Amino acid sequence: MGIDLESASKSPSLGRVTLEDVAHLAKVSPATVSRCLNRPDSVNLDKRARVNQAIQTLGYVPHGAARALASKQSRMVGAVFPAIDNTLFGASLDAFQRTMADADYTVIVASSDYDPLREKQHVRRMLQSGIDALMLVGLVRDEETYELIGAHGIPYVTVWRLAGQQVHPAVGFDNRAAAQHLTDYLFSLGHERIGVLSGILEYNDRAQDRLAGVRDSYAKQGRTLADNHLIERPFGVEQGREMLRLIMSQETPPTAVVCGAEPLAYGAIFEAAAHNISVPGDLSVAAFDDTWLAGQISPKLTTVRTPNMEIGEEAAKYLIATLSGVQPPLPRPLETDLIIRESTGRPPAG
Repeated sequence: MGIDLESASKSPSLGRVTLEDVAHLAKVSPATVSRCLNRPDSVNLDKRARVNQAIQTLGYVPHGAARALASKQSRMVGAVFPAIDNTLFGASLDAFQRTMADADYTVIVASSDYDPLREKQHVRRMLQSGIDALMLVGLVRDEETYELIGAHGIPYVTVWRLAGQQVHPAVGFDNRAAAQHLTDYLFSLGHERIGVLSGILEYNDRAQDRLAGVRDSYAKQGRTLADNHLIERPFGVEQGREMLRLIMSQETPPTAVVCGAEPLAYGAIFEAAAHNISVPGDLSVAAFDDTWLAGQISPKLTTVRTPNMEIGEEAAKYLIATLSGVQPPLPRPLETDLIIRESTGRPPAG
């Protein structure tokens, strides 16, 4: 049985289309329409097809609050990122949003600007708005934030970082090991003075882990990172330029720098060119992420390829499964790859 076009022509053309209008056109009860929207598997295929066709014909949009009351879900998921105005988290957010949308969830996004208090405020407001689940970046934050989430009893997942003792569900990779591997490579080229251009370390456990990885590599050489070869600034190209000026003004400047994120490396390369510092002839530059620009800039950037999209997809899959009543195992630690390009080489003679 298909849709009765004569009935469709008599359906309301003004005002809000109601669930009863859909039921009348599909020749089913309003309860069947409700079940089709909230528990489609409980409705036989014929009735489900008629209801879906009626919804499309009438342009019916379910009332969010009523649907949430019936299904006990708002179909909204929160995601709080440290920043959303650059490419650092863009691929993860895009993959997370697309995967959640495929499961009929809408993602609400907020930025904390690396401020734990602002993050807690965003989390509180999202919980008050009735989100079904939550994604957060990193593991270190005010314990009260975790208590808020626990009090509301919703599933959550943290991303971009793994720790030895996993107290919270996490999807990510070993930032420390990746940074050590990158620094080991620079030492293998013959560099003895390797500087670090880092994001602000406070409240950023990913940056802290990457610095720890550099220090681990130094320790393998029986040496330590010089205090004046570590500079912290917010992530950004202009900050990268400033940091390179500062570190190269040292009496004994480094012959290589590890940048905590690619915007800092781009700034370093631009500033080096402005001062006739050859990359990699005079200075090797390496970074993290492998965004699209890394292979296009001149010289092409040596970088650690981080699993940005996979992080977003796996985090979404974990939340979707948990919301469906399944307690899935967390994904294995994700892999990183060192992509060697033109911006690194042997140190200058002498």
